[in-house]
Amino acid sequence: MTQRNALLAALRGLKSDQFDELALQVFRYQATMNPVYARYLSLLGRGPEKIKTIQEIPGLPIRLFKHYRLQSDDWEPAQVFTSSGTTGTQTSQHAVRDLEAYLANARKGFRQFYGPVENYCILALLPAYLERQGSSLVAMAQDFINRSKYEQSGFFLYEHEALASILKQNEEKGIPTLLLGVSFALLDFAAAYPMALQHTIVMETGGMKGRRKEMTRDELHGILKQAFGLGEVHSEYGMTELFSQAYSKGAGWFTSAATMRVQIQDLTDPFATVRTGRSGTIQIIDLANLDTISFIATEDLGRVNAEGQFAVLGRVDYSDMRGCNLMVSDL
Repeated sequence: MTQRNALLAALRGLKSDQFDELALQVFRYQATMNPVYARYLSLLGRGPEKIKTIQEIPGLPIRLFKHYRLQSDDWEPAQVFTSSGTTGTQTSQHAVRDLEAYLANARKGFRQFYGPVENYCILALLPAYLERQGSSLVAMAQDFINRSKYEQSGFFLYEHEALASILKQNEEKGIPTLLLGVSFALLDFAAAYPMALQHTIVMETGGMKGRRKEMTRDELHGILKQAFGLGEVHSEYGMTELFSQAYSKGAGWFTSAATMRVQIQDLTDPFATVRTGRSGTIQIIDLANLDTISFIATEDLGRVNAEGQFAVLGRVDYSDMRGCNLMVSDL
């Protein structure tokens, strides 16, 4: 069995108490097989022989997805996920070795929090994502729609009247429904078609995409809860650079899928993990990113609570960051 196959097998059978050890094994694999990450570690002087705990593993700055094809080992991509961006901006690219591996992991993560996706009518209101190529969110939603046992599942661009009709019918029949939407589209729909939803989970994926003024998550959720008569609005945390997702059921704290863990790094020292409850930069370990890079230093500001859940507080100001940024230009 090759090293990759052994790691894949361990990943499929992963238990929570095995996360740290598997993460260290994945780190040693990627430190050798991913040329960009190997170069980064070399510049830092933090080779695999010096790393003993997962807290010591350096995260690769997420913006390097915009400049390099990040692959562990040599293989031909089956697909490339791309991030959204305004005209003229460079977008992130995440090469996918096995699309089914991504989809299977997304289903497994969803099931961890909500049960089998097959049991929901999936209504995806994702206009900004549907209007471009390479969205990982669209790929996930398409798979969920395909597997739903309800034939009315589907995507919606701007067909708000049709979406409202399906939601009303589902509510009358008591059909468990997931309305998954980008923030600006959910706000537009809520303004045009407010209705009481008792059998529907409303889940926002974030993002105004320049269509509306930015607002806090609390403000967004307040508007949606009032429009739909809901106690809570759910959230999905995912990104082009990840294979795993995290979900919040409305309390403002995200719980990661079993293959993902979040650590908070000090703003002025990217190699120091801060205490629980303190804010800093979000660093993600995504073991499902075995074929690319599992250790990512994001540009999000957040904190982690005693239960290991995390909150996203905003974006990091580059002027506050030190250390690893100085290495990026040398890669």
